[in-house]
Amino acid sequence: MKRVGIVGLGDMGMGMARNILASGFPLTGFDLRDSRLVELEKAGGSRATSCKQVGEQSDVVFVMVLNGDQVKQAVLEFDGLLAGMQAGTTLIVSATINPAEVKELVRPVSEKGVLLIDSPVSGGKAGAEGGALTMMVAAKDEVLAEQQGVLDAIAKTVLHVGHEIGQGQTVKAALQAMIGTTFAAIFESLVLGASAGVKGETLYKVFSSSAIGCPLFDNCAKLIMDRKFKDTGSQIKTMHKDLGISMNMAKETGSAMFTTSAAYELFQSGISMFPTEDNWSVVKLLEQIAGTEVTW
Repeated sequence: MKRVGIVGLGDMGMGMARNILASGFPLTGFDLRDSRLVELEKAGGSRATSCKQVGEQSDVVFVMVLNGDQVKQAVLEFDGLLAGMQAGTTLIVSATINPAEVKELVRPVSEKGVLLIDSPVSGGKAGAEGGALTMMVAAKDEVLAEQQGVLDAIAKTVLHVGHEIGQGQTVKAALQAMIGTTFAAIFESLVLGASAGVKGETLYKVFSSSAIGCPLFDNCAKLIMDRKFKDTGSQIKTMHKDLGISMNMAKETGSAMFTTSAAYELFQSGISMFPTEDNWSVVKLLEQIAGTEVTW
């Protein structure tokens, strides 16, 4: 049985950890917060005192932190994962970062003889907790095949999107552009209807019964109308970061991103007002402008 490690035990990482343990894999984890390590131990995992120790005790390691700087710290620092990982083990970057940032890991990882999988995920907290994530995997065929069982422990869908490191993050950046702009459209549409005096319940029934009806809309609209803007597993800082990655990629490729750029600015305004809240809090900014509130 493979020994699995994970660095980063936030909402996503903890959900992944529980499913890895439920699948029978021994798991060692590390997080800067002691409370998360206590939670991991209660779930049946083992705590590490550093990223290096996770590497020493694992055959395959997930890195599920917030951004590229944190990934590089976890992997490359003096007491990082590479200092402990052995040749032939596998590093899986499941955090969403810039494609260029994951490519920076290729040389140091390969010099150590460690295998690398670039695989950001989609599905949010609910997907992580339910073992129903979608993984966008960029890796060599044989590397993916070797870790398929571990990936299946946390994912409902494992999509092999390419062989070159960076292609997983590239696909995720395109996906986040679509998700972010869809959120912005939902926020604006609900506020438009509410400002004209339409009940939220009516808007919900009509929208969910139309072509736009989907789990993303249902979840978003319900949280807004229930006025749940914190601790729902979708922090505004994460979407803001992800849309920034999409915009950076657009600059590099020369792509026109009219709608995504507007969504990015909307989330920029939202995060300045509600920095500790979740994506849906952006609607409060639009409500203030329109002098209305979206409720049932």
